[in-house]
Amino acid sequence: MPEDHRQRRVLVIMPAWNEEGSVAQTLAEVRATNPTVDLLVVDDGSTDRTAERARAAGASVCQLPFNLGVGGAMRAGYRYALRHDYDVAVQVDADGQHDPAHLPALLARLEGADGQEPVDVLVGARFASGDDTYRAGGLRRLAMLMLAFVLSRLAGTRLTDVTSGYRLANRRALRLFAQHYPAEYLGDTVESLVIALRNGLVVRQEPVQMRVRQSGVASQSTAKAVLYLARAVVALALALVRRWPHVPAEREVAA
Repeated sequence: MPEDHRQRRVLVIMPAWNEEGSVAQTLAEVRATNPTVDLLVVDDGSTDRTAERARAAGASVCQLPFNLGVGGAMRAGYRYALRHDYDVAVQVDADGQHDPAHLPALLARLEGADGQEPVDVLVGARFASGDDTYRAGGLRRLAMLMLAFVLSRLAGTRLTDVTSGYRLANRRALRLFAQHYPAEYLGDTVESLVIALRNGLVVRQEPVQMRVRQSGVASQSTAKAVLYLARAVVALALALVRRWPHVPAEREVAA
């Protein structure tokens, strides 16, 4: 059946590392607000009961033998999505920070609803809505602004939150990310967008609100903020100079 005449198949990919305290509740909320999507939890080498809780909540689970980081977990998720013929993959964090109630609007934006241009990679942006619920410290905020400035120039549009992990990828982006999604520090956020842009994909953002995590505590300190800034500079520099092979669009493969 032609793609335009069937319902789009959407897979929510949830990378999770030791998130037994929140993963079941997060899955339940995704299911309650988006009953037609499928759920995949990529257990990134957890040492707790994350996988068990995810299965009990009704999700498919891919268990990695050891911790690869978000980039490695998402590459596994993208390969699963491509292998099982999904049209859209959505990254949602297992800690409950990403509100799944935004997902219907994000899917509509990805597909070019209301006469807007279709998008290959859509980022749920915390700082685009004017909401100040999420606050970043001075040096960390400086790093985010620097990254956003450079990637906005590459994308030819304003991007305010390039480190956000709330993302949607269409099938064209799936084919690229299944092969070349980076696993290095900030690779799953900054470098993945550079790869997409260099392959001619359309990257845009849509305002969302972020919430505090349901379990665990995010540690912050001046030293960690300085380290984050330094790592961000290095990660961006490597992303800009690294050579990535071109991945043809599906129409090029078919031809």
